[in-house]
Amino acid sequence: MSSIDILRTLDRLCYRYPSPLVDAITEHEPGRRITAVKNVTVNEDFFQGHFPGEPLMPGVLMIETLAQVATILLMHGPDGASISRTWLRGVDDAKFRLRVVPGDRLTLEVALGPRRGAIARLRAVASINGQIAAEADLVMGVEGKPSQEAKEPKAAKESAAEIHPTAIPTPESAPGRSSGPTSRSASTSRSGETAGSARQPSSTA
Repeated sequence: MSSIDILRTLDRLCYRYPSPLVDAITEHEPGRRITAVKNVTVNEDFFQGHFPGEPLMPGVLMIETLAQVATILLMHGPDGASISRTWLRGVDDAKFRLRVVPGDRLTLEVALGPRRGAIARLRAVASINGQIAAEADLVMGVEGKPSQEAKEPKAAKESAAEIHPTAIPTPESAPGRSSGPTSRSASTSRSGETAGSARQPSSTA
């Protein structure tokens, strides 16, 4: 299980408690199930206010811990390479059966259920010494990575952009300027026509 980088994997969970809540992975069947552990210590930040003099792990953080384990299972499954991020979308049938206090060792078991598109369902159970402390059905959102085919049309479109030669300004096309040779040719032509008209004899003579 040492091949799984827990911290790097949990960075891909969109919403999670600032501190990773998974200490180690003990069992892993890719695409099927995973077992992890969380050692609950008195130094946990949440014990400072929950509750003073009687530390108790909040149920919402037990669900968050199971969601982190679910993320590891999804990220390191057959489709893990195509997953960009995951997030907890819903919790069904959550039950809290035992108090979790400093010194407890939580065993976290998550099994992958049916998955349809961007939604994955997982069965999650947290236990202490074989007794269930919390259980729930997790609904996880799964965000896929953009496919290479989706990127190619945009790149091709950008590379095909060209500037038409007529759109490039030149000194001759500047406003108020005319081409010297062209103007002289036009003047010469008009002068010649006028002179020719003057030399033509009158038809009535």
